[in-house]
Amino acid sequence: MKPLAILGTGSDAGKTSLVMALCRIFADQGIKVAPFKAQNVSNNSAVTKEGREISRAQCLQAEAARVEPSYLFNPVLLKSHGNGSVQVIVNGLVHKKQTIVAYYDEIDHLKLQVQQAFSRLQQDYDLVIAEGAGSPVELNLLDKDLSNTFVANTFNTKNILVADIERGGVFASIYGTMALMDPVMRSNLSGVVINKFRGDRRFFDEGEKIIRDRFGVPVLGVLPFQPLNIDMEDSQSLRNYQQRLDDVKIRVAVIAYPGLSNYNDLDVLMADPELYVELIHAYRSLNTFDIVLLPGSKTVIRDLQWLKQQGLFNELQQSNKPVFGLCGGYQMLCQSVHDPDALEHDSASIETGLGFIDDIVLYQSPKILQSGYYQLFSYTAIKGYEIHSGRMDKYPLFCQNGRFTGTHVHGVFDDDAFRSDYFKAINPQYHGFYYAHYREAQIQGFTDMVEENLDTAAILQALQTG
Repeated sequence: MKPLAILGTGSDAGKTSLVMALCRIFADQGIKVAPFKAQNVSNNSAVTKEGREISRAQCLQAEAARVEPSYLFNPVLLKSHGNGSVQVIVNGLVHKKQTIVAYYDEIDHLKLQVQQAFSRLQQDYDLVIAEGAGSPVELNLLDKDLSNTFVANTFNTKNILVADIERGGVFASIYGTMALMDPVMRSNLSGVVINKFRGDRRFFDEGEKIIRDRFGVPVLGVLPFQPLNIDMEDSQSLRNYQQRLDDVKIRVAVIAYPGLSNYNDLDVLMADPELYVELIHAYRSLNTFDIVLLPGSKTVIRDLQWLKQQGLFNELQQSNKPVFGLCGGYQMLCQSVHDPDALEHDSASIETGLGFIDDIVLYQSPKILQSGYYQLFSYTAIKGYEIHSGRMDKYPLFCQNGRFTGTHVHGVFDDDAFRSDYFKAINPQYHGFYYAHYREAQIQGFTDMVEENLDTAAILQALQTG
């Protein structure tokens, strides 16, 4: 079976969610499917059982495919450090921190890693579904491409082009992308998918005919707009969250500093009908909230400085509300943060923390990458993962000090028992819900919508006969 590449006319066209749905559809047909993204740019990552770090998007796709996530699914991951620099993660391990220019200087080495990962997956799986990145026709960057032309041409993938109709200009985006597309990639183009359609499907019948007759490519499906409220790929995607508010009992303030990372910790809170969650991007009083959450941060020292500049540092110190810190947010609760080797900051730095926990944070290599079940607070088996360079001597894993609580373990709120007990302590009227059921319903519900509106039989035939 030939591999499949899902390309987009631009960023946020819906490539990630379509790959997820196709993984579930084909897996349920008895096909062993592996998702793949050669290079991802995201601060939202997770740890595999191998002790490697990959994008949350590929973990979600693996979950849909009913396979264990692997670093092979995302061989190159870039995490923004700001100021034109990135942390480069290769095969799930930190490679180095470098400028974008220096990163591109190593592109041939990275192409080799991508090629090796894809080839290994082809040996172990019936079908590899590769997700592109942004647009496949960024002409000034084609020689530096990893996720689009390089994968499509190296592995002779069958290709599908996804276009976001909600943005407007859908015909121009499809026509322009096809006109500029590499000839080999274009010859393997199986069809177009129109994504995020709103309204009566019949209004696009003429549009489908135009694309088929004038552009010479079939429309494989028109997908209705349907938000997927789990595992957003980047912080910009947070705007797509739709809270399902019902009987709100607790108001949660989430401090959304510039270096916000691992925001998948917010998924379960956003999904909870009893919680109202608001992202705080600038100074405001926190008195109207029942709890303040400090989520993960890729740049803890810089984000601490941002808290001080915004006035939120003083606001937190003067507040009497419960405060919960996750990973980088947990570290901010301590006395001070030390980065002597400039692992997370631009230069060797020390920054004063909020001082709610009597400990200091020291950044050291290697980065801690662990996943499994943890004994946290009074709970014996909370499933989660760690992904941090900061070490704490007194409270390395978690701490509860009065109204201040924190942990290095991501995913703690996914645990129904812990989440229910924690929020019931804030408001005894809180009931809680089963997050795992909700999460699976999101995956399957989105998949069902895709399967109903997409010609998967034609796609499968192209993969088997092309």
